[in-house]
Amino acid sequence: MNTIVHTADDAGVAEAARLLRAGEVVAIPTETVYGLAANALDGQAVKKIFAAKGRPQDNPLISHVASMEMLADVWAEVTPQALALARAFWPGPLTIILPRAARVADEVCAGLPTASVRWPSHPAQKPGGHGGPVRAHPHLQFPPGPCDGPPHRPDAV
Repeated sequence: MNTIVHTADDAGVAEAARLLRAGEVVAIPTETVYGLAANALDGQAVKKIFAAKGRPQDNPLISHVASMEMLADVWAEVTPQALALARAFWPGPLTIILPRAARVADEVCAGLPTASVRWPSHPAQKPGGHGGPVRAHPHLQFPPGPCDGPPHRPDAV
């Protein structure tokens, strides 16, 4: 595994997006920490996160989006309640859990019928980068979330 460091400027974001499209794993900033990311629609890419971290594969991951339009890639349906929460608190550190779309890699959701999604407010996670949802979760200490413990309740929002 090679480590290359880029800044979170336009050129660095473009290179990270290229790597994500190519099925690679990158470290990305959020408003709280850095996390590992892979294309959430590519199961082979997501497996690389589990391998790099030694993370159990039955522990689901949070998908990140950079626009409301990306939600259709991750969720089967966006409920009015979820949409209201997203409009009120995104971008920001809110994770919402809903039934997953068929496109999302099984590895992201650990085989569960739901997907956890958030839209980080860090400028590097702006629309127009990778073009699809990414999976990013802690590689450092991260506040506990619905995907950090036992599998989450499928009816949680």
